Amino acid sequence: MTASPHIPVLLDEVAEAIQPGPGRIVIDATFGAGGYTRRFLDAGATVHAFDRDPDALAAARAAPHRWPELGSEPPRLILHPRRFSEMVEAMAEAGISRVDGIALDIGVSSMQLDQPDRGFAFAAEGPLDMRMGRDGPSAADFVNTAPETELANVLFRYGEERQSRRLARAIVAARPLSTTTELAQVVRKALGYRAGAPKDPATRSFQAIRIHVNGELEELEQALMAAEQLLCAGGKLAVVSFHSLEDRIVKRFLREASGAGQTVSRHMPQTGPAFAPTFAQVAKAVRPGPVELARNPRSRSATLRAATRSDAPSRRSRVA
Repeated sequence: MTASPHIPVLLDEVAEAIQPGPGRIVIDATFGAGGYTRRFLDAGATVHAFDRDPDALAAARAAPHRWPELGSEPPRLILHPRRFSEMVEAMAEAGISRVDGIALDIGVSSMQLDQPDRGFAFAAEGPLDMRMGRDGPSAADFVNTAPETELANVLFRYGEERQSRRLARAIVAARPLSTTTELAQVVRKALGYRAGAPKDPATRSFQAIRIHVNGELEELEQALMAAEQLLCAGGKLAVVSFHSLEDRIVKRFLREASGAGQTVSRHMPQTGPAFAPTFAQVAKAVRPGPVELARNPRSRSATLRAATRSDAPSRRSRVA
């Protein structure tokens, strides 16, 4: 996919959380360059790897010397060209109803960021694309056709851009936009950015548009519920997120699934059923240490949250 190296974030910590080993079935829900998958395979696990980006899986198939497990009998590496929100359906098609571990590394990969033709970054000029799966409407489609109000809402919600209305007006006035550098220049001009400032404001806008185009937060919410359905009792979940919006979703999910979100008050009668906790042993959030930060600066915003599945039925099955 690219000559740029991809360094898996919090690799040792994720492996410790997942506890891969012989006879265990593990899902790497965000295959990318396969950093987590390689560690799981080397520990003896069978891995089902998911990625919505066809380039990622094509690269793996084109390198059988790196992935001999694809051709083992039975295969210990099975590739799924699907979104991770579709894990339950995909595993059912593979004849598997329960797995021992699920790892998710949320967000855009280094390979995608480093390829100008994918349009995820503005360091080099490329088409305004940002589609992880190379299908559906592109970022250009969105910024060139969305109403000003919708643009402002996306920039505010997903980029936490305080001047979202002003920026949306500037984008509409500059349309049509077709490249990453064109959009970045509009953002900088609208927000009064000066070269040398500590943070380029285009970063927030690109994040917001990318999240919207790919439905990333909705995908994450569905993936967490899928993990709850798929993990066996004692199964391990590990989620690495890279910004507060993602981490907030993961934190809330684990709080509610572990029962910490259920409160009993004589002043507020319970309005819904009290579910038995589906996750236990929710670990404290883990962030990269100084050694990893020095080796991989892109890991600076990463947060790992991990938990162990209880033997309670999934909440989705209880309300079905």
